[in-house]
Amino acid sequence: MGVKKSLMLCLTCILSLSIAGCGSNNGNNGGSSAADSTTAPESSAAAATDAPKPLTKIKVALDWTPNTNHTGLYAAKELGYYEEEGLDVEIVQPGAAGADTMVTSGEAAFGISAQEALTLARLQNVPIVSIAAIIQHNTSGFAAPKDRKITSPKDFEGKTYGGWGSPAEEAAMKAIMDPEGGDVKKVKLVNIGEADYFTAVKRDIDFAWIFYAWTGIEAELRGEPLDMLYLKDYAPQLDYYTPVLTTSEKEIAEQPELVKAFLKATSKGYQYAIDKPEEAAAILTKAVPDLDPKLVLASQKWLSPKYKDDAARWGEQKAEVWQNYADWMYGLKLLDQKLDVNSTFTNEFLPEN
Repeated sequence: MGVKKSLMLCLTCILSLSIAGCGSNNGNNGGSSAADSTTAPESSAAAATDAPKPLTKIKVALDWTPNTNHTGLYAAKELGYYEEEGLDVEIVQPGAAGADTMVTSGEAAFGISAQEALTLARLQNVPIVSIAAIIQHNTSGFAAPKDRKITSPKDFEGKTYGGWGSPAEEAAMKAIMDPEGGDVKKVKLVNIGEADYFTAVKRDIDFAWIFYAWTGIEAELRGEPLDMLYLKDYAPQLDYYTPVLTTSEKEIAEQPELVKAFLKATSKGYQYAIDKPEEAAAILTKAVPDLDPKLVLASQKWLSPKYKDDAARWGEQKAEVWQNYADWMYGLKLLDQKLDVNSTFTNEFLPEN
């Protein structure tokens, strides 16, 4: 999945997020029927004791089409981890509304977003909170076919970049070009719309912003090698969390045990993907048969170690990561006020280990 598509969706949906009235549809939908009036009290009591506790139905909204960023969710569902926690989880794609809107409206209990989108959302008083970092470090960056000879940010000069028209793109480019003595004003910026990376670089651009775990791995499998300049390698403030798991403030306030149960099972799902990437890839392929099994397997092997990386536990988030990115955006006047980091994320619901 390209950064262009996922981030464009996040930023666009921020504009339509509902700030209030975040109702929840996450109640127990599997209630049992009343006992028949002719049934003896003793029989009713025994039946109630023997009957399995109905599962709580919830939705998780993805940020885009299913890919290896999401494997832990599918593993937790397939392996019964959610059921063990009393949950019946439906994983859905975001549609036109977007995952953030689905979460804040209560249509979905949980969703997948990114730090850059949540930073903007919180400053618009949108009551959405990051509850886990799916990947510990930013695996995105600027990629170009090797024949374009872009091996340093300074090499962006005189080249054409294809993106989606966000100010964050030029800002990120500038952040990694400045230390290398490059001038972002010498880069031609074009909007490539819905064109994918492989189409665009053959047609009218030299480089684009991608997630290596998907588009980069696909390039390897296609035999189309590329040069990849990871944002985090050039600008520490751009080593932010993307993607993240989210929920609403309402969900946290009214159903904290549900949030805790969901994260316990989800953590087990991602740990399974860390420990067994091949088996996890098979689970994702089974759940989403339209995906290319070779791409899923290769992507999973590359990404699995990066879910947790150097963190003490999967999902852990650090205040300084949120602060550094927000301060950088504020310094560029891309934000009109400073971010209250402590209201934007929490580690409270992650299992201890």
